Amino acid sequence: MEMAFPVLGWSNAGSMNSARSQHTASLLTNGKVLVTGGDNNFDPALNSAELYDPSTRNWTVTDSMNNARHLHTASVLINGKVLVTGGENGAAGVINIAELYDPSTGIWTTTGSMGGVRSSHTASVLTNGKVLVTGGNNGEVFLNSAELYDPSTGTWTTTDSMSHRRQWHTASVLTNGKVLVAGGSDSPMLNSAELFDPSTGIWITTGSMGIGRSLHTASVLTNGKVLVAGGYNGGSLYDAELYDPLTGTWATTGSMNEARKGHTASVLTNGKVLVTGGDNGEVFLNSAELYDLATGTWTTAGSMSNARESHTASILTDGNVLVAGGDEADPIAE
Repeated sequence: MEMAFPVLGWSNAGSMNSARSQHTASLLTNGKVLVTGGDNNFDPALNSAELYDPSTRNWTVTDSMNNARHLHTASVLINGKVLVTGGENGAAGVINIAELYDPSTGIWTTTGSMGGVRSSHTASVLTNGKVLVTGGNNGEVFLNSAELYDPSTGTWTTTDSMSHRRQWHTASVLTNGKVLVAGGSDSPMLNSAELFDPSTGIWITTGSMGIGRSLHTASVLTNGKVLVAGGYNGGSLYDAELYDPLTGTWATTGSMNEARKGHTASVLTNGKVLVTGGDNGEVFLNSAELYDLATGTWTTAGSMSNARESHTASILTDGNVLVAGGDEADPIAE
């Protein structure tokens, strides 16, 4: 476990009770971070959950999910509860089960199940409070389907399908409330992008990226543009691109210093973007970089103690960034 201080650099932030990668991390309204599921060398899918308290830098075990899972999603709802959806459950395969975590009680309860099983999908909290789930795979094929969860009823409804099947894509809620889905894998890697309009429930195509990619990151910047960085297309990528919602077009921007996929990207309180870890195609990385929107360039930002990919990065209420878990060669707890 490591903490990035945007001014001072990196420091150790303790270790989770269980090593894990391909998990989720959610910043709760009380300032704590909820980590759920994932996998490690002992379990192909975990049902355990933990809470990190930034005020004490301690991890505590909380109630376990009803279903073990990795490659799932976790979304903080407007009411403060956390919705976990889908993923893979080891022997049970891909699942459609959803659960809710209540921070006030520390208890998980089941809620309505998705219409179809899916893992490696995305989940986005819309401005109307509903959650849009897109794509992924069902264990046999990639998916173009999308569903909406209504927290007020605990039920799912199908909505318009995307034009392309995709997994390992990104979904970003824009400042205008629309959702930008970009890239992903559909053999080959996709450069296409689509926009979901919650007011109509319809997808429309928008400009395509210059490079097809999956396992990349997408960050909504303070000026409303979206920065896509790295990913995979026959190898790990250095390249970064900017999407302008006003024109629906992409433009290249400065490339990262290291190629990486399976990394994280966090928009800091100063507007810069912190990218951490990942895989350059040969080794896992402990390096970090900062993107400066004003100059369109990247600078190195020190190194973490552990190389890692498939980890999480959470921006805390004090502006620091908590990096947790991931693969180094084996899943790690730090």
